[in-house]
Amino acid sequence: MFETVLVANRGEIAVRVIRTLREMGIRSVAVYSDADAGALHTRLADVAVHIGPAPAAQSYLSVDRVLQAAAATGAQAIHPGYGFLSENVEFARACEKAGIVFIGPPVAAIEAMGDKIRAKQTVMAAGVPVVPGRSDPGMDDAAVAAAAVAVGFPVLLKPSAGGGGKGMRVVRDEDELFAAIASARREALSSFGDDTLLVERYVGNSRHIEVQVLGDSQGNVIHLGERECSLQRRHQKVIEEAPSPLLDTAGRASMGRAAVEAAKAVGYSGAGTVEFIVDADRPRDFFFLEMNTRLQVEHPVTELITGLDLVEQQIRIAAGAPLPVDQSDISLDGHAIEARLYAEDPARGFLPQAGTVLGLVEPAGPGIRVDSSLAVGTVVGSDYDPMLAKVIAWAPTRETARARLVGALGHTAVLGVTTNAAFLRALLSDPDVVAGKLDTGLIERRGEQLTTAEPVPMTVYAAAALALLIESEPAGPVVDRWDVPDGWRLGEPAWTVRRLQAAGEEPLEVRLRGRSTAAEFALADGGRVPARASRDGDRLTVTFGDQTTSYTVVHEGGTVWLAADGRVVALREHERLSSAAEGGAADGVVTAPMPGTVTVVQAAVGDEVVAGTPLLVVEAMKMEHVLTAPVTGTVTELGVTAGRTVALDERVALVTPAAAAPEQQEN
Repeated sequence: MFETVLVANRGEIAVRVIRTLREMGIRSVAVYSDADAGALHTRLADVAVHIGPAPAAQSYLSVDRVLQAAAATGAQAIHPGYGFLSENVEFARACEKAGIVFIGPPVAAIEAMGDKIRAKQTVMAAGVPVVPGRSDPGMDDAAVAAAAVAVGFPVLLKPSAGGGGKGMRVVRDEDELFAAIASARREALSSFGDDTLLVERYVGNSRHIEVQVLGDSQGNVIHLGERECSLQRRHQKVIEEAPSPLLDTAGRASMGRAAVEAAKAVGYSGAGTVEFIVDADRPRDFFFLEMNTRLQVEHPVTELITGLDLVEQQIRIAAGAPLPVDQSDISLDGHAIEARLYAEDPARGFLPQAGTVLGLVEPAGPGIRVDSSLAVGTVVGSDYDPMLAKVIAWAPTRETARARLVGALGHTAVLGVTTNAAFLRALLSDPDVVAGKLDTGLIERRGEQLTTAEPVPMTVYAAAALALLIESEPAGPVVDRWDVPDGWRLGEPAWTVRRLQAAGEEPLEVRLRGRSTAAEFALADGGRVPARASRDGDRLTVTFGDQTTSYTVVHEGGTVWLAADGRVVALREHERLSSAAEGGAADGVVTAPMPGTVTVVQAAVGDEVVAGTPLLVVEAMKMEHVLTAPVTGTVTELGVTAGRTVALDERVALVTPAAAAPEQQEN
């Protein structure tokens, strides 16, 4: 067995791998970029090595720097996690050349399955059904377009390299075809360094089901059942569960056999996943999508129903050990569901978010598991994927597991960074999800039903978080009570009014008297709703009549973050929000919806545009966002160029409405 293993990854997966290494008594080495200095995975590892600046290409994706760190620390093996170098055949080959064990499949298997075109050809030869389409190597734009027309719309454009939904585009008619091809190639090149595309029939009423396989170097391959990953957004998985509520015993066995045959076709060893698309109306009809030659984000649900530690199995297989079980030993116990916690704002089109973790609430309890890299002080930037953590629930039945996960997400809060926790709870409570009637288009169809924020209450944001905690009371003893602006007076304290605002909401007026340690408040809109509140450290307790609710509260600068029931609200002084928001879209101002990098500028100063015309493209966390003209008029300001980074809400362009053009302003 290895004595030292380097983990060539970051975030929750690095933390996950390091914990198994510790349980196995193996010395762990973490690597980190400038952006991750002091991150949780660097603190949990036995050794941490700095490998470069924040951009992944100069740190986590640098084969030379990772191998130098391995050599310097005496690592005999490297675990790549998922993403980054996990499916990079050149990295696996470089490890082999350096005499370091790559904890993953053989180079030949990565090559065969890493190229989706070759993968389809390989499994077809093994008798595994594939989605109709065209996957000729090296197709140019014209050939891709011709293939799409031949297959028939809607079609799916997919990068031949990589996965995770990056660069995938659904094209529904010929008019949008060439723009989609250009966008798909750009994102594929940025994410994988390869812009080769293939074309497949788009199966609309589809379910995404994948099978976990394990193979050893002696030629043994088994499957560990399936996972359902149909709840997706932009081809990114959101909720995963095992086993699938769609399959029966016969269907499970049939798909499992196909997965094993696909793995054997390339001489697979290690942990891998064979992904299938299934017709929701005819579950016996399934088609091979791709094989991920690595550990999957959703592997915990398989671990919880099989009792196997997949990371441990990867390590033992890489060390030459045979599989400890055969197919007849595998049984599935209960049901497990996983939710991915992302730094994103569902109410703003799921735009990636950034910030510093000021407060953290993570769930615990029977059947609950949290895979996370979060800690108070963690800086969430825009350099990497926005996934922060995974919350997983196990129970004997699917409904109990689902209910446990909903409850666990209600006790999950990241104060300082906007997340999708409330959206996940809404999704898991959707009637079709409760019934197990899943498909890959469900989230898109539900739209605003899942992303619309709840009406204000949350005990009126806990009286606007006690009016910004009584406007940040001065610390230490108070010499003169008249100097404290809290409405105090001789006799009964006076009521004061605070006007505050949560992002995206209308200003809120609150009447309040007392101190942040003990106060009473009422709404200031004429409807008196008396209540009492008290604060003890980061806990804010509010009582309405006989109902008492406890919140987690953090105060940073002029903002108070408040969390309860999986919902987090950031409150600021209304005046501050007003000044920051001057010049909205109605005035033609275009602002960056998230921090990121400008990749394409499609307009120039002086251009005449109509509302909706694409002006530029901003990429954040490997996702492209097209910024368009908010009004019809003339581009009179364009303050960015390709390659420049922009901050959240930074002004990047101005379109002067036609009615306001200078020539129309005479007289």
